[in-house]
Amino acid sequence: MLDGLTLATGVAALLLAAWCGWAAHRDQPTKDWHFIGMAVVSVLALVQLVVGVVQLARGEEPQQGTTIFVAYLLGAFACIPAAGFMSLAERTRWGSVTVAAGGVVLAVLEVRLYDIWRG
Repeated sequence: MLDGLTLATGVAALLLAAWCGWAAHRDQPTKDWHFIGMAVVSVLALVQLVVGVVQLARGEEPQQGTTIFVAYLLGAFACIPAAGFMSLAERTRWGSVTVAAGGVVLAVLEVRLYDIWRG
């Protein structure tokens, strides 16, 4: 899989986590510009999902198994949108904490995706 895309998605997820963590520290809920940041990270995860599926369709195999790789790809794609929807339900600082946690989880998923692909 593309190492640069995995790195970019992980770094963007950590930047989103820091940004929303700062908002939570200032006792603010998620705002419109946080949702724009979530959209950017989600698009990166979508591109990664498409690239991963295309590579699988071309016959390339992840070192640790296709099933677990696809499961992690789908989880990475769903991570930030799920946190965003949960932050809409909680319009306090805890909504920002939820998105910050989702960003950290996505960054960890990116490391794991790299490990699964490379072995």
